[in-house]
Amino acid sequence: MTAMVLRLLVVAAVAAVALAEERRAIAVLSHSTKNVKGNVTFVQTDDGVVTVTGIIEGLKPGSHGFHIHEKGDISSCINAGGHFNPDKVNHGGPTDAIRHVGDLGNIEAGENGVANISIRDRVISLTGRNNILGRSVVVHSDKDDLGKGGFEDSLTTGHAGTREACGVIGILSPVTPWHNSASTARFGPAIFLSTAVLLAVSYLM
Repeated sequence: MTAMVLRLLVVAAVAAVALAEERRAIAVLSHSTKNVKGNVTFVQTDDGVVTVTGIIEGLKPGSHGFHIHEKGDISSCINAGGHFNPDKVNHGGPTDAIRHVGDLGNIEAGENGVANISIRDRVISLTGRNNILGRSVVVHSDKDDLGKGGFEDSLTTGHAGTREACGVIGILSPVTPWHNSASTARFGPAIFLSTAVLLAVSYLM
């Protein structure tokens, strides 16, 4: 009986991990007249948290507003429109209850002008209503006051200044399958778990 239960656990574990779908997207940022550029990637498993990582260089040292904007038109960064805000609420910080979907706060550039990005966000998504695919990433010249600065534009843009670079968010290559491009990342944990449990089953038998 114990061996049968363990076998069922193995099947369930493999099925659960194998069915998890990982989505990956990328934005390549640049500006037509400024020397600011970089890459930002977005990774989401199923409907969970989105991990945002990347590097942007050419910035002045300090904090810079970092947002998802509503449009993917980057013929000029101004054409990206406002922050992605389907709920039509005020601008806020990434941990605020009231915020634009696209409000990702600030990134920090060092003395060398390079910002290393590492953000985890539960509001943006690569699927569903808050899907950011086809929209754009914009990095700004100044610090985002997260809606608390008291300026005329604090509740719309965070008083974050001009647009230093922008990029369209698209599906990260390879595009097939849409889920995780590295099969070991999907199946590795399940294989490890199933191997361990099967060894336990063999021992019990």
